[in-house]
Amino acid sequence: MRDGEHDFDPRAQLRAVGLRITAPRLAVLDAVTAQPHSDADSVAALVRQQLGSVSTQAVYDVLKACVNAGLLRRIEPAGSPARFETRTGDNHHHLVCRGCGKVVDVDCVVGQAPCLEPSDNQGFEIDEAEVVFWGRCEDCLKNAAESDTASDTVSQNRIDASRTSEPAPSHAAHAFGSDAAPLL
Repeated sequence: MRDGEHDFDPRAQLRAVGLRITAPRLAVLDAVTAQPHSDADSVAALVRQQLGSVSTQAVYDVLKACVNAGLLRRIEPAGSPARFETRTGDNHHHLVCRGCGKVVDVDCVVGQAPCLEPSDNQGFEIDEAEVVFWGRCEDCLKNAAESDTASDTVSQNRIDASRTSEPAPSHAAHAFGSDAAPLL
């Protein structure tokens, strides 16, 4: 199992799968190792910080080559851009926040890969099960609770103010005097 939080030597990994060691490949692998679950644009930005000018197409080409070689895993949560990680081969799953889009790893629910098997495999030899759990992360839950509290306070203040203040005059009466005809 490879994991961005464990030792991941990009040079050794590239050699092991027979890919040439190039500056863009090393920079892409470094970027994904540093920020797992990054999308291609985020990876490209990190690569440019490291190397200077690198085309977006070059980054996409490196990502594709590394996915095809098994060095990176591409995940595609519904409604989100593809994301990349160095943790491959262990059939782990992901938690995705509906609020901010944060993606975190969660180990296989139970057992060996694949940890889930269909009731009828339709003749397929299953080697992986991809599960995405959706919900809200701790930060988004906290922000929502704070927002609800603030919203409740504002609503209560409006209710309290409406009970103690005089009704506001209508635009017609205010602008044209009390004898004005209503505007149509």
